[in-house]
Amino acid sequence: MTENKVERKRPFGLNLSGSAMQQVVALAALVILYVFFSIFGNNFLTTGTSLSILSSSYYIGFLAIGTTFVIITGGIDLSSGTVMVGAALIGGVAYNVWHLPVVVALLIVVLTGLAFGLANGILIGVLGLPPFIATLGMQFISLGLCSVIAKVQTQTWPSLGTRDGAFKEVIYKWGNIPMGAIWLMVFFLIAWFLLNRTKLGRYTYAMGSNEEATELSGINVARWKVGVYVLNGLFCGLAGVIYAATFSSITPQTGNGQEMYAIAAAVIGGVSLAGGVGSLWGTLIGVFVISVLKNGLLAMGLPVQWQQCLIGVVVILAVLLDVIRTRRQRS
Repeated sequence: MTENKVERKRPFGLNLSGSAMQQVVALAALVILYVFFSIFGNNFLTTGTSLSILSSSYYIGFLAIGTTFVIITGGIDLSSGTVMVGAALIGGVAYNVWHLPVVVALLIVVLTGLAFGLANGILIGVLGLPPFIATLGMQFISLGLCSVIAKVQTQTWPSLGTRDGAFKEVIYKWGNIPMGAIWLMVFFLIAWFLLNRTKLGRYTYAMGSNEEATELSGINVARWKVGVYVLNGLFCGLAGVIYAATFSSITPQTGNGQEMYAIAAAVIGGVSLAGGVGSLWGTLIGVFVISVLKNGLLAMGLPVQWQQCLIGVVVILAVLLDVIRTRRQRS
């Protein structure tokens, strides 16, 4: 069932589904936050801050795209953050220790993400493990295994301006041009096409709406669920490439908690944790809400701890809206 199936009359003549209404609320919140921080933040309304907002949204945006597919199936992925950083860590080992060309190292980053996505898909789709348990276990496995391969050492990627660092100009920033934003939009549109115009997208919504009915209708749920988690792993690998392009040194522990930002972005944008409802446009709005919050609170001089608290409050409010919406639809 897509998000457009359930529609309710709204005030002011609006006739929107619950998810679409939440997207409107998220978009309004994004505008209000931007105006608020522009007035009360120090040097918020500058080119540098705008570029910082874009930069901090790149890898979270890639993670959130894959996470959106997973949540719409009714699942969850608690391992995407550690897989992203672990993949970038193994790529760093390939470049620094195994002395492979940087292009090959970047390919290894993507393949590592795919491998963990396939493992999640088999555990959940074929073996029937609950997504929460399977991906929580994979979080520890990816963190531990990648740390062992890297011998718990920080891995470095070549800097901008060096010959091997040229990939950062293509992927992250070329002069003042935010190349990461361009790549995020390219892959966002590809993902949007997959979710809204292909069999994979239809089955993704169907599995989240009613998995048993989907199975009874002759659809191989196990196979398509594996496909969704492999796609999620691909986006984790791509996020790892963006992460390697954004930061020059990577330590194993930096991946902890990144998956929560991706889940938060999807929920803020109207993706239901109950499954079957949501859109990538809403997720993209959620990504920028988090990015504006992080940069805006920094502009107001608040420490990182307050940023985490307020983002947590926003996530709880978004989930509360989702719960209320789901109850109303069921009643």
